[in-house]
Amino acid sequence: MITILGIESSCDDTAAAVIRDGVLLSNIISSQKVHESYGGVVPELASRAHQQNIIPVVDQALKKAGVNKDELTAIAFTRGPGLMGSLLVGTSFAKGLSSALNIPMIDVNHLHAHVLAHFIKEDKDDNSQPQYPFLCLLVSGGNSQIILVKSYKDMEIIGQTIDDAAGEAFDKCAKVMGLGYPGGPIVDRLAKEGDATKFKFNKPHIPGYDYSFSGLKTSFLYLLRDELKKDTDFIEKNKADLCASLQKTIIDVLMEQLRKAAKDLGIKEVAVAGGVSANSGLRAAFEDHAKRFGWKIHIPPFGYTTDNAAMIAMTGYFKYEDKDFCPMEAAPFSRVVM
Repeated sequence: MITILGIESSCDDTAAAVIRDGVLLSNIISSQKVHESYGGVVPELASRAHQQNIIPVVDQALKKAGVNKDELTAIAFTRGPGLMGSLLVGTSFAKGLSSALNIPMIDVNHLHAHVLAHFIKEDKDDNSQPQYPFLCLLVSGGNSQIILVKSYKDMEIIGQTIDDAAGEAFDKCAKVMGLGYPGGPIVDRLAKEGDATKFKFNKPHIPGYDYSFSGLKTSFLYLLRDELKKDTDFIEKNKADLCASLQKTIIDVLMEQLRKAAKDLGIKEVAVAGGVSANSGLRAAFEDHAKRFGWKIHIPPFGYTTDNAAMIAMTGYFKYEDKDFCPMEAAPFSRVVM
């Protein structure tokens, strides 16, 4: 029996989860509301909140799973990438608990874990996991990547953003409209009420499978600047249409490159992961492509789209089976190439 405790602290969510023999027993997340008034995550405040939250979150995860700490086989933790102060809290806690219980420690690449969230089982009869090889579109505030997944430990980035990420485009365009933080979910909600064909924004033409969103952001900003000169209430009057048009453009850019990669590689098993995979428009686009191109799609439950410890524990489970452990002196890293 393999029982893995997963710990996630890469940004502003403190999370802990327990997986036993590949089946999820608990997944606890404590979000930090303190950053909303700043329009973004404040690293120092994030790391302090992690220090306050990590012990009660781990305690809740163990209790909900019905697992005593002495029953744990190993501890998996997010080593990076992420905010260094936040990562240090999770890494230090994992090291302390690993040493106290005398069990192995497993370091997890946060981006790998997002991809492997598709392998989380909520019951032992769940057989909905992707088949290798598959393509995964990983989209979040910091990443926009197309990944060719050949096995749990063999992933190749075949396309990625050369400047800004899709999630960043959502958040920054929302910010200039005064919609609040995080902007992505607000844009998604308002887009449902708007006309997605009302406004046109620049779409980049990047060779290969790479992405670029800086031009789209500039195009959006220039439209607002020009229209606000004519009507100071332009944003308020057109908020839903602006959100719908922005969302459609971002999704069109994402799907065009993914479609190209799937066709060129002859792969019809296609997944989406990361925070932006919660976007209703992107999910609808995946459903549409499944019908049009015969894709077998994998869309994560909402609880596994944002940062969570279930995906860390799942990755830890795979690595434990390979006896791929982490030395006590391992340090967290803020940036990494997959």
